Amino acid sequence: MPTATVHLLRHGEVHNPDRVLYGRLPEFHLSELGRAMADRVADHFAARRAAGARIVHLAASPLTRAQETAAPTAAALDLEIVTEPRIIEAANHFEGLSDIKSRLREPKHWPYLLNPLRPSWGEPYAEQVARVMAAVREHRDAAVEIGGRGAEAILVAHQLPIWVTRRAAENKPLWHDPRHRECTLASVTSLDFEGERLVAVRYTEPCADLLANAANTPGA
Repeated sequence: MPTATVHLLRHGEVHNPDRVLYGRLPEFHLSELGRAMADRVADHFAARRAAGARIVHLAASPLTRAQETAAPTAAALDLEIVTEPRIIEAANHFEGLSDIKSRLREPKHWPYLLNPLRPSWGEPYAEQVARVMAAVREHRDAAVEIGGRGAEAILVAHQLPIWVTRRAAENKPLWHDPRHRECTLASVTSLDFEGERLVAVRYTEPCADLLANAANTPGA
């Protein structure tokens, strides 16, 4: 059994009919389907606890969609939601805009496209990994303090910070094609630790059957 596990849970679908890259903007709430995803994830973690998992700690990004995704799990497991700003969505130059592909033809945006490896249009990947992993370690230790060896924590966050953290954990380059991220809505990326050492990365999709009808704005 690992010393501890931290589950990085992506939020559910957001009500976003204009397909805005909403980033860190406030008041983007879960859609009806997103609420169903949040309920499904709560059932997923409740089943894990019923099977013996010691899930003892829950934190979420301060953004509305993350807090709303965390709420059913908090109720199902009788846990308080700790707000964790370090797992917030990445900053992005294109935040608040829709139809991003057409925007790329506008010269005023070209300076932000010079270095896709960093990336130049937003928060550097390495900085995202650093802040998320700092939060992961702190909440991992909090879970172990509460639940002892084998304790588990859930952190509700966002696609890009989760994805680059996983790539770092797997010793892969942080640059990537956003269309090929394996981090679907309401998916769970689990990091297993033995003490300070990360020993395994696992990925599950509790809402796989709900994804066909979901909107999924890249980078959101």
